[in-house]
Amino acid sequence: MSDDSFIREVDEELRSDRMKTIWKRFGKLIIAVAVLIVVGTAADRGYQYWKETQASKSGDAFLAALNLAREGETEQALEALRSLETDGYGSYSVLARLRAATVLADAGDYQAAISDFSTIGNDSGVPAAIRDAARIRAGYLLVDHGSYEDVANQVESLSGPDNAMRHSAREALGLAAWKAGEAAKANEWFGMIAGDNGVPASLMQRSEIMLDLIAASGKAAQQS
Repeated sequence: MSDDSFIREVDEELRSDRMKTIWKRFGKLIIAVAVLIVVGTAADRGYQYWKETQASKSGDAFLAALNLAREGETEQALEALRSLETDGYGSYSVLARLRAATVLADAGDYQAAISDFSTIGNDSGVPAAIRDAARIRAGYLLVDHGSYEDVANQVESLSGPDNAMRHSAREALGLAAWKAGEAAKANEWFGMIAGDNGVPASLMQRSEIMLDLIAASGKAAQQS
């Protein structure tokens, strides 16, 4: 036997002895850790499966409610959406609240729709972007079913230069001002839209039409 072979055999024996010693001292702990890893992995996969199942179930229920609304089955659609508001998984709960308010508006129950949108807009538990969208929806409905002050209470805080919803907020305020006979104020709001960057083309076109209408009426000059 060569010296190298002898040294390798001695090293293997030493490693074997060390493993036996480690196993005697920590064998039960090693087994426990291995079991925990297996159980933890199984639990995580089970939880992921449960989440996917719940999301799929809520998604199917949401689509079914939308179909009912499109078919004019308002009461059934609202019932399905109200159920999702309490039992929906993840974001489906708040989506159901928004859609239920839209269904009410489409059915002509404007005050109930405004109330629901306003409630969502003031709910701190709802993501900020959705709260702002709900307030915009309430503002647009209030143009025809409320006063300028009602619209301002909903959306004026969103009309600042750094707010992503500012264009829609300003349009709602401009329309409400025009309806209230405040031509100068309407001209100011629509002018802010026309002078801003990144305004959607359709909204810019509407704003320019309103500015032309206000100018043609001569009322803005009379009030200024």
